[in-house]
Amino acid sequence: METGWQRQGKLWSNVKELCEVLRMSPASASLIADEELLFQHVQFKTGQRIHTIGQPFDALYIVHSGFLKTVLIDEFGNEQVLSFPMKGDLFGVDGIHSRRYASEAVALSNCDLILLPFKKLSALGRIHIDFEHAIYSVMSRELVREQSMISMLGALSAEARVARFLVSLSDRYAEMGYSSKLFNLRMTRHEIGSYLGLTLETVSRTLSAFNEIGLITVDQRSIGIKDPEALKTLRRLPPSSARAKQVASRKAKQSNDVRADEPMAASLA
Repeated sequence: METGWQRQGKLWSNVKELCEVLRMSPASASLIADEELLFQHVQFKTGQRIHTIGQPFDALYIVHSGFLKTVLIDEFGNEQVLSFPMKGDLFGVDGIHSRRYASEAVALSNCDLILLPFKKLSALGRIHIDFEHAIYSVMSRELVREQSMISMLGALSAEARVARFLVSLSDRYAEMGYSSKLFNLRMTRHEIGSYLGLTLETVSRTLSAFNEIGLITVDQRSIGIKDPEALKTLRRLPPSSARAKQVASRKAKQSNDVRADEPMAASLA
């Protein structure tokens, strides 16, 4: 397993900063006044593994910056993507039960992670009950997100799965303080397909169809969200013939808008 590298600069966070990254209640940190209680940052480069399946469990991880994926790998080496941790997410929880990690975590970009040694976290929780409950709340938040995804996979069409995935990413970017309307996909279309239970071809075809009817714009990994409400409520894409009519109607409207603006532009000139 490749190991992480440490950058120059700040390599430690106190409990208050840890709570801020996890979006926990400030009260959880205010009860812990010990400024000497610090948690180490560890950096990983794109493609590096943070932990592997079966590796002895000793710590949880908080994403301070960057993007990752967690995966299961079967006996034939096939990957099943479980999640895409990003800023404010906690992962590694699947190692608590058996004391070995049940999944593999891989960096999709250069990452800055906060290391939470489990023994240290447990000792802190025994002394500060409110902090322990706040950590449980974060774990529950991650579990609810996973359950929502499982429910979605069983109930929605392929097109609706991709649409909800884009909406979810848009919301997450907004939570992190980035644009919810224009962002880059850190994961490949194959990884998105694995996560949603779809083939790479289905994901690519669906993104192209969304782009065609004006729900999004696509430029390689760059995604522009044009109609978030339609993406939230989409059940199935209309047939190809109906989509062609929609595209023709939209282009005709844009052409009419341009012609309507020309006399005004001429008069201003």
